[in-house]
Amino acid sequence: MKRAPSVAWAIGLGAAIAGFAADVPSAQKADVDAHVAKARTAAGDDFRAVFDRLCVPPAPAPGPSPASSTAAPATPARPARATWHADPVKVFDNLYFVGQTEYSAWAVLTSAGVIVIDPLFDYSVADEVVGGLETLGADPATIKYVIVSHGHSDHAGGASFLQDRYKARVILSAEDWDLMDRTKASWKKPRRDVVAADGHQVTLGDTTLTLHKTPGHTLGTFSTIIPLRDGATRHTAAYWGGTAFNWLGNRAAYITPERQDRFWFDQYIGSAQRFRRVAADAKADVLLSNHTAFDGSKTKLPAMATRRPGDPHPYVIGPEAVSRYLTVAEECALAGRARVP
Repeated sequence: MKRAPSVAWAIGLGAAIAGFAADVPSAQKADVDAHVAKARTAAGDDFRAVFDRLCVPPAPAPGPSPASSTAAPATPARPARATWHADPVKVFDNLYFVGQTEYSAWAVLTSAGVIVIDPLFDYSVADEVVGGLETLGADPATIKYVIVSHGHSDHAGGASFLQDRYKARVILSAEDWDLMDRTKASWKKPRRDVVAADGHQVTLGDTTLTLHKTPGHTLGTFSTIIPLRDGATRHTAAYWGGTAFNWLGNRAAYITPERQDRFWFDQYIGSAQRFRRVAADAKADVLLSNHTAFDGSKTKLPAMATRRPGDPHPYVIGPEAVSRYLTVAEECALAGRARVP
């Protein structure tokens, strides 16, 4: 069920929307406001974090941008464990959360081993992914595949560790293998392995995941359809692989003479529209992200601890809500594009 925004949020939201649209010509403002309003309606209270991140983006940096694209966000120095560690959680019978407080990593358990999706930073992969699997009774030595949604260090940084220790096959798009090749990184990058195209299927034992190219966050971002089990009940997750409009803040890595703001917004808009159709066709009723704020994991993971047999599943939100999430992404991108001179 779609929930109306709270009064406090609605008041704050009005100010945010006004600031977001204030610097565009009046002819564009109505278009911006219309898309932001549609995103606000789709967001309700449950997808506020996505709305706040995307519909009120930072202003583009002034001045010319370098012609070459190089990098993902900088990898932080190893922070104290207490600032990022999260305990693992069994979310579905075949899906474990093995991520950090702000960054998600997921382990899909199959009859023939484990598939890891987005293995975090290099400094946290052993603690969260390996240690998390062991805590939940799974053997990390059975990790066979590592799917990396896109080649930024917060999701790809741990891939080489799993590749080296467990001989896991690492899967990225061609574009994001290339992105990592260009990236000047302090973290060890995985050796180029599986180069996946749109529609690539990862089958291990009794489970098949399907990867769909959703460029925008990067040129080769993958979003994934994941089959899930909750006792005798079957569910399907739509995993949105890249959320933020990084080209607005990280100009050097994105903006070139051939690829200006409009190019990136167009890529993102098309991807959100397409993956919404893919999710609907798959009857996806679960929405997952690689950041805990965006899919509600900050509240849903604690709720798993108190869930009793027969209780509703915190992550099962229904196809309509999955569609609303992707509508927020699309409409905020349309608003962003409408701001471009």
